Amino acid sequence: MHCGMCLPTCPTYDATKRERHSPRGRIALMRAVADGELDIGPEFAAEMSYCLGCLACETACPAGVQYADLLEHARHAIERNGINTGAARRCWRAVTLGLLFVHPRLLRAAGLLLRWYQRSGMQAWLRRVGLTALLPKGLRELEPLTPPVAPAFSNRLIRSEEAPRHGAARHTVALLTGCVQDMLFPDINRDTADVLLANACAVHTPPTQPCCGSLHAHNGELERARALARRMIDQLPAERYDAIITNSAGCGAHLRRYGSLLAEDARYAQVARVWADKVRDIHEWLVESDCRRPGASPFDEAVQVTYHDPCHLAHGQKITQQPREVCRLLPGVSLVELHESTWCCGSAGVYTITQPAQSDASLARKIRNVLATGADLVATANPGCHLQIERGLQQAGSGMAAIHPVSLLARAYRRERDRGIEGSRDRGI
Repeated sequence: MHCGMCLPTCPTYDATKRERHSPRGRIALMRAVADGELDIGPEFAAEMSYCLGCLACETACPAGVQYADLLEHARHAIERNGINTGAARRCWRAVTLGLLFVHPRLLRAAGLLLRWYQRSGMQAWLRRVGLTALLPKGLRELEPLTPPVAPAFSNRLIRSEEAPRHGAARHTVALLTGCVQDMLFPDINRDTADVLLANACAVHTPPTQPCCGSLHAHNGELERARALARRMIDQLPAERYDAIITNSAGCGAHLRRYGSLLAEDARYAQVARVWADKVRDIHEWLVESDCRRPGASPFDEAVQVTYHDPCHLAHGQKITQQPREVCRLLPGVSLVELHESTWCCGSAGVYTITQPAQSDASLARKIRNVLATGADLVATANPGCHLQIERGLQQAGSGMAAIHPVSLLARAYRRERDRGIEGSRDRGI
């Protein structure tokens, strides 16, 4: 396809107006490599890295070009050919993609160590005396972006098997806790479990879960992504559940692609397709299963909420209305639409590290639009977006907070329970 309808939707093309920085331009480069007209070299690698992978081009494309697959295979070819050979880069990829995000217990151990560093006063002391200036440039720039690790991880907050407090379960679901979500936002996982329980679901949450492999696939490590997909499928057999629930947009978009990821695997191809068909974003599942309207507001007074669409929810999974419908269920909460709500905030996995200038430019644009709504809160449904938008709001000196829509619903259900209010039988959605 050469129509160019994707160009106005692409943040990097919008920033530079250069064809090579557009989806059409990048596909042309990929085609040139495939036809033997262009070598896979540093320039090609730099262009594939500059792409946010926001997938807005897939939403815009009238022919349904699967840009995500093309981008992942291009990045895989770059890694296979050893184009990026820096020792520091190889070391960090080995530690993160090859070790921590392959072994969940090691990742949690690293999280515990980081939590101690942050809470013991060591982090504050090192910053105060200026010792962070002695770090290598990459680490020095990364250190201020380190988010606070949660006091307890998901396995401490959610039992492996939980059933509704009242009445029989109508559904049995598996809840995925994620990696970043588990370490930084386990309260969102707890909120998700509570919302599912309030809607008559029995919830199975394995205490130790493998990474879904999305970080690996997005960064050219397709073989590791396939190995992690097999582990996930083996741990959560699809036939046991009515749905496999995720509350992270990036994870959900990748989980839905297990069928294509393992299409060439004779043992897993069929089961992967069945498994991927069971994956549901939490908002999508609530709408499908006729979510119960809470009888109480999550707040003591009327509140305005605006909603930022995570790229991998809006463009990767084509889920835009369901989170808004969940917000509209809440008494005392009014939804204010966000201008350019589906425009990328600049988080995009590790993009804040690899392309900080473009990431910051996208964030500034997003924060201007968020503040222009005059809302009290901004809701979003991806940990990367959550962290990025919170950082932008803090830099702008705003007191506005970011929150997951499911956390608003969970708060309403808890207030309903605490006040002895019987929930509405009007399902609302």
